[in-house]
Amino acid sequence: QVHLVESGGGSVQPGGSLRLSCEISGSLNFYAIAWFRQAPGKEREGISCLTPSDGHTYYADSEQGRFIISRDSAKKTVYLQMNSLRPEDTAVYFCAVSRAGFGLNARAYDYWGQGTQVTVSS
Repeated sequence: QVHLVESGGGSVQPGGSLRLSCEISGSLNFYAIAWFRQAPGKEREGISCLTPSDGHTYYADSEQGRFIISRDSAKKTVYLQMNSLRPEDTAVYFCAVSRAGFGLNARAYDYWGQGTQVTVSS
């Protein structure tokens, strides 16, 4: 069993920054961890993913340069640093882990957190 708990969401003005955290507990040896988001009325979209074994990262083209994924292996926590936030970044942000898949297709991921709300508004 794997549990993922996101935190760090909140309200921020355009141009601001937030750092989301995803704390992972459980005994699964997972292959990749990713961040996704889902805005009201829209499909869930992948933002970034990381493979803990080698630190390889991948980003959606639209977020390259603004968002940074990182990990703290000792704390079993993965972060998403979000900079230069825009109103269109408003969404619920989820972290997820996969046993074998990689990339930004949600179907590749087996376990999900409950999400944390990010609202970007002036």
